[in-house]
Amino acid sequence: MSESHDFKKLGFIGLGAMGNPMLSHLARKLPQDSRIWVYDVVEQSVDDVCAEFPGRVLKGKSAKDVAEQVDTILTMVPEGAHVRSVYLDPANGICSTDISNKLLIDCSTIDTATSLAVKDHIAEKFPSASFYDSPVSGGVIGAIKGTIAFFLGCGESDPNLDRLTYLTGLMGGQIIPCGGPSLGLAAKLSNNYLSGIIAIACSEAFDMGMRSGLDPRTLAKVYAAGTAQNTICDKFCPVPHVYPEAPSSGGWKQGFKVQLMRKDFGLAVDMAKRVGSQNVLGDVGLATYDGAANDARCRDLDSRVVYRYLGGEEDWQSKSNGT
Repeated sequence: MSESHDFKKLGFIGLGAMGNPMLSHLARKLPQDSRIWVYDVVEQSVDDVCAEFPGRVLKGKSAKDVAEQVDTILTMVPEGAHVRSVYLDPANGICSTDISNKLLIDCSTIDTATSLAVKDHIAEKFPSASFYDSPVSGGVIGAIKGTIAFFLGCGESDPNLDRLTYLTGLMGGQIIPCGGPSLGLAAKLSNNYLSGIIAIACSEAFDMGMRSGLDPRTLAKVYAAGTAQNTICDKFCPVPHVYPEAPSSGGWKQGFKVQLMRKDFGLAVDMAKRVGSQNVLGDVGLATYDGAANDARCRDLDSRVVYRYLGGEEDWQSKSNGT
């Protein structure tokens, strides 16, 4: 390994549904002499991962404490307010200590304005530090499998691209430089807007076909063979038990929570308005996810639970077997 890729002191902040498996990949794949300092507001999550990788993963007392121990920091937290706190809190934030020459990578999906504000603060206070937005796509299943995609907020000529590609490549599949600061986030929000719309459309299409008498497995084959082919139908099918590994087949318990889709969809709609893009489906989609996120039958479940919210048949297997 070249010296530029030698991540011996790494920090990881945010051990949620995505962050935890991402950290696990790093703990398993980095060189044996590497150490990872971790922090999360849920202390038990930190204790659990430290116990899983004793001596390899070390407990941090705060974001500031982690920053003081390491050369590179990855952050993966739910919202823009959390990113501001992790980086800018005057007492315990990353920027409350000297972060000169450190590499900082934020994998959170947040609004572009917050990301740029953090980047500008770091550039002003610590000009030798490097901050990048690097949101991910692929869901919890992708994070566990190590197949998530990273959308880097930098261009292909960025001097840190090789290091960024190596490190993120330990946790995922495709690594895509998107052009510059905050453009990784712009790409991710655009992606999640499209993904969210497709999930609603898939749910409606399956529902109308099934109500007409079609087996959803047949419909899935039709969509895959025709112009409607898409990843949501193929791997994240909203109808339970069509694709065994889809979150729907496990009761939508594992996946991208519907509240997070509502958040990202809202951020995308706001971005569209800010840049003057006309979104005829935006308000309808946002209202749908807002309703599902506040529905007790759907909250905290994978976002493709929108199929349930829209009244789709879940127990279709019993009916097809005549029971």
